[in-house]
Amino acid sequence: MIQKEIYSDILREKINYRKLENGLEIFVLPKKDYTKKFAIFGTRYGSIDNKFIVPGEGDVTEVPEGIAHFLEHKLFESEEGGVFDRFSKLGSNVNAYTNFNSTCYLFSCTDNFYENLEILIDFVQSPYLTDENVEKEKGIIEQEIRMYEDDPNWRVFFNGLRGLYSNHPVKIDIAGTIESIYKINKEQLYKCYNTFYVPNNMVVFVVGDVDIDETCNTIEKNLKSTFKSFEGQVERILPHEPDEVKQKKLEEKLSVSMPLFNIVFKNIDNFLEGRDLLRKDIQSKIILHIIFGNSSKLYQKLYNDGLINENFETEYTFDISYGHSIIGGESKDPDRVYEIICEEIKNIRNKGLNQEDFERIKRKSIGQHISSYNSVEFIANTFISYYFKGINLFDYITELNNLDFESVSRRFNEHFDLSKSVLSLIKPNK
Repeated sequence: MIQKEIYSDILREKINYRKLENGLEIFVLPKKDYTKKFAIFGTRYGSIDNKFIVPGEGDVTEVPEGIAHFLEHKLFESEEGGVFDRFSKLGSNVNAYTNFNSTCYLFSCTDNFYENLEILIDFVQSPYLTDENVEKEKGIIEQEIRMYEDDPNWRVFFNGLRGLYSNHPVKIDIAGTIESIYKINKEQLYKCYNTFYVPNNMVVFVVGDVDIDETCNTIEKNLKSTFKSFEGQVERILPHEPDEVKQKKLEEKLSVSMPLFNIVFKNIDNFLEGRDLLRKDIQSKIILHIIFGNSSKLYQKLYNDGLINENFETEYTFDISYGHSIIGGESKDPDRVYEIICEEIKNIRNKGLNQEDFERIKRKSIGQHISSYNSVEFIANTFISYYFKGINLFDYITELNNLDFESVSRRFNEHFDLSKSVLSLIKPNK
């Protein structure tokens, strides 16, 4: 077993790290006197991982879209009964999610932490799949997909990604399609489970007022003998993605009272790792705050002119193989909003970003990040998100502290290229 402590002098926090003999990594961040405790058991396996080669196998395995999310649903089922009931009897909240690059199972509690941890470790290792329960799940997930198809916010989001990407699977709904989920069978689910739910592809993260040794011992003693890593790494196969966007504008009509818009900018410099990837994330978020934040001149103009409301927001989303910035919200005239934003970006490309704005937003971001460590949910979810991208959580505040105006200006010129942007609109169908 490998063991060490990871410190952040700026945050005054430490993480205890252990790597078990089977390859599973455990991270514990103690928060003394906090009442809430939070644990996540996650795997680096998400909706984009539909084509891969297992070590020792020569052939490419290709599975239907939505299978990672399908498997997440099925792990909550066991021969003994529902997993949710086991947690609720202990007074805890359990949940799970699948995103583009990971699947995570988590719980929060104030009492009975170690009993809850035992259940978490146990059920994630115990897939119970039959032909019958797989078939039954298809109808449940079909209903979920149909629900999202009627959700204007979901549609404006994924329409934007479909306009942005020609081939990358990030453009495909995480739950798959109705057609794809009906192609899923028990054998495919077990193949994906046995490929990606292995110790050297998984992590446990715990935060709260817990005993480090007892936490790690609880995890280790509940690992099954069959829970083993295999030699080598899974080769994930992704299609070539061109720099150009697929379609500049997508418009759809749905039952909405106010039009929705997403303006999406495509990242073209991908396949960075570690701190290089992290710096790009921080730079992009700072730029979005400078240009579109509540205190920016652009935001004030759009808001005062009645062109946006309090639902206006921005986001930078990324992984090793993709990245995009989204500016979105509701507007009575989204085409005009797009015109004004394009004009502002052209203006900044000519004149440059404002350095005083950069310094102000940087100071604010440092303060917000430090204060976020009062939330165990923030710590756990942010840790997991960065871990699966090869990023150390504590490096965020260090890189943010060291951020300079010149690098942010270069990132703006590289990323906010109007030729690499897409406008996605949802308008009323009346």
